[in-house]
This record gives sequence, structure tokens and C-alpha cells, in this order.
Amino acid sequence: RITDGLAPVGLTIAFYWPVGDEIDPRRSCTGWSRPGVKAALPVCQAKGQPLLFRRWLPGTLLSPDVMGVPAPMEEAAPGGGAVVPDVVLVPLLAFDRRGRRLGYGAGFYDRTLALLRREHAIQAVGIAFADQELDKVPCDAHDQGLDWIVTERYAVRAGQRRKR
Repeated sequence: RITDGLAPVGLTIAFYWPVGDEIDPRRSCTGWSRPGVKAALPVCQAKGQPLLFRRWLPGTLLSPDVMGVPAPMEEAAPGGGAVVPDVVLVPLLAFDRRGRRLGYGAGFYDRTLALLRREHAIQAVGIAFADQELDKVPCDAHDQGLDWIVTERYAVRAGQRRKR
């Protein structure tokens, strides 16, 4: 489990609804929906735009967003409006220990992380299976790095070397 209830009070954690073979963070997220800790889900409103995050609680009604991913509808999300996350869990195809990631090519998380980082300090946590680790992931100027990588086997701060 990602935090097992270790999230500090006042934190907003954005997770994602898994699609296809993505690792599923939802079990950990139900523990975050306690008083003082907010869970949020991303909402894709338009191609080429950053993601919006809406509050999520167990039982929140979801509807497919522009990309067909389950997301809280404005009228179903507690409070209705957008929230700004402190921690963003990021799905990915591959990663390296430097914190570079391969996404799905649409740039949603790169645009979103860049926008959030301009506004305040956030932590981007890549969530993946350990087998998705590569020695080196190609990186372009617009690619946003990860601060942490969490797998089913380990959690590592970006930049830490692999123990041999």
C-alpha cells in the first residue's frame, strides 16, 4: 500500500482511475478519504489542455471524461469544484531512477505538472510495476520528471541509484 494511512492531515492526493494494465492505486486511496486528507481524481476536459482535479470520496459517481476515463462529474464531486493537489500519482508506461517517465503520448500529465509546479510545490509520484523500470528513458525539454517512484516491490526517490 502506498501510504497505509501515513498521509499528513491537510494533504490533497490526486490518484488516477486505472485503465488497461496500469497498476491500480485505488485500494490505497480509500484510506486517504479520512477527515483532513482529501483524495482527488483527474478530469480531462479537452485534448491539449492540463487536467483538472475533482474531490473524490468512496461512492462518488463517475462518468467518462473526454478521453473515456472514469472521472467525477462536477455535480457528483463533493463540493463540486476543482481542487489543487499536493501529491499527484502518475500512471506511466516506463520509468528510470532519474525520475524520467514515458507516458501515453498525449502530454496531459506533463502540462498538468508544469502548471501545478509554477503555482506551488507538489510531489509527482510515478506508480508502476517494477518490471516497467528501464535503465534510461528518453527525455524532451517539456517532459516533467517524477519526485518518487512507487512499485509493488519498492519506493525510491528520483535520483537514487539501484542497489547492486
